[in-house]
Amino acid sequence: MEYNPDNAINALEYNSERARLIIPEYGRHLQKLIEQAVELEDREERNKAAKYIISVMGSLNPHLRDVPDFQHKLWDQIFIMSDFKLDVDSPYPIPSKEMLEQKPERLAYPQNFPKYRFYGNNITNMIEVANKWEDGELKTALIMVIANHMKKSYLSWNKDTVKDEVIFEHLLELSGGKINLLKTDEELSNSTDLMRVNKKNSNKTQYTNNSKQKGHRSNNTKNQNTKNRK
Repeated sequence: MEYNPDNAINALEYNSERARLIIPEYGRHLQKLIEQAVELEDREERNKAAKYIISVMGSLNPHLRDVPDFQHKLWDQIFIMSDFKLDVDSPYPIPSKEMLEQKPERLAYPQNFPKYRFYGNNITNMIEVANKWEDGELKTALIMVIANHMKKSYLSWNKDTVKDEVIFEHLLELSGGKINLLKTDEELSNSTDLMRVNKKNSNKTQYTNNSKQKGHRSNNTKNQNTKNRK
C-alpha cells in the first residue's frame, strides 16, 4: 500500500474534534470502551462488557476499595459516562439523568448583621437560651459563663483592657433588657488572665503550624538527600 500524506493527515484525531469526556479522570480509552459497549446489540455481550469495564474502573481506583458502596459508585459512574444509554442488568438501582441534573434546594444563610460582631453569633444564641431558662443557680452560672466569654472575645479583637460594666451593658442590650448585671456585685475574670489564655491558644496554633512546616521541610530534605545518594 502506497503511503499518502493526505490520508495520514485526515486520519489524525484532534482534541477539538473529540467528544467531551463526561468523567475526565477515567481517560479517553475507558470512555471509548463504554461507547463500544453501548453499540453492542446482544444483551449478554453488553453485560459482559459492562462487568469488564467495571473491573477496569476498580483497578484504576484501588484507594477506593475500602470505601463503602464502592461497587455501587462504579455502576453509577458507568451509566453516567454512557449518557444513560447503556442498557445492561445492574445489581444496583440505575440512576436517571433527571436525578443527576436535579439541583439542591437553596440553603438559608443567616443574613443578620450584629452590632457587636466580635462576640459572634454563638453568643447571641446562648443569650437567647439563657432568656428561656427559669431563674435559679443554673441560669446565674450560665449568664456568668456568657459574660466571661464575651469579655474574652472583646479582648481578643480589641487587644486592650475592658471594664466589666461595658460587658454588662452589651449583655443587657443583646438580651433585650432581660439580663441585667449592672446592679449586681458580680465580677468577671481578670482581663490579664483572659488575655493570657488568648495568647496561649494563639501560640499553640502558631506552634502547630510551625511544626507542620518543619516536618514538611525535613521530609523534602530527606527525599533530596536520598535522590543525591542514588
